[in-house]
Amino acid sequence: MQQKPVDFRDRVYEHYVSEMKPELLSAGIRSYEAWSAAAGRRLEGWLPADKDVVILDLACGPGNMLHLLKSAGYRKVTGVDRSLEQVDLARKFGFEVHCADVFEFLARRSADTDCVVAFDILEHLDKDEMFSFLDACAKALKPGGSLIVQTPNAESPWGMSIRYADITHEQAFDPSSLRHVLAVAGFGNFEVRECGPVVHGAVSLIRRLLWIVIRAGLALWNLAETGSRGSGVYTRVFLARAMRLSA
Repeated sequence: MQQKPVDFRDRVYEHYVSEMKPELLSAGIRSYEAWSAAAGRRLEGWLPADKDVVILDLACGPGNMLHLLKSAGYRKVTGVDRSLEQVDLARKFGFEVHCADVFEFLARRSADTDCVVAFDILEHLDKDEMFSFLDACAKALKPGGSLIVQTPNAESPWGMSIRYADITHEQAFDPSSLRHVLAVAGFGNFEVRECGPVVHGAVSLIRRLLWIVIRAGLALWNLAETGSRGSGVYTRVFLARAMRLSA
């Protein structure tokens, strides 16, 4: 009898940190603080004003976003990840994290969540799984609740390198295609932001100024070739926020 193939994701995620991101095993609180400082700037105005809202961080990894949210004063924050290695890292810093499949976790939620954060997960799903995931997020969210995602940017000159940097990546988006799939899943009020350098010192200021020049060049390239500057978002990954529309 032929043996049933093992789900490749189970094989990869079992040792995802130790084989793919071993530097996380020795990461201290300073690395969480540095990540949170940059991400917090990029997310300004997108996170709920009320600190008592219910927030889910799906595919939370080692807990960077959980650290940001907790540091910002949010009190009802829960993380979910299927990689036990990543869950153990997050729990080491005292975060509430469930080691579970996000589909199974979301199946138990119904209009009880104010904000869903889904960083670096959509690209790991095939198209059928992606729509099932977005439908489950919409079901978990209260009407008007927000979904915040980060995903590789197919519009970036480096988009393909990010798309294929991880064996579990299935697809990539640009802002236009992500807007479309979110609209199909019942989300509106779509907004998008790039993830460029954040200024926190002299070196990052120089990087920021260089990026402004490079971005202008990329817009000019687009205009010359197509007559349009495109989305104007050219960083390797980008952020998007959308709201669950009322049923």
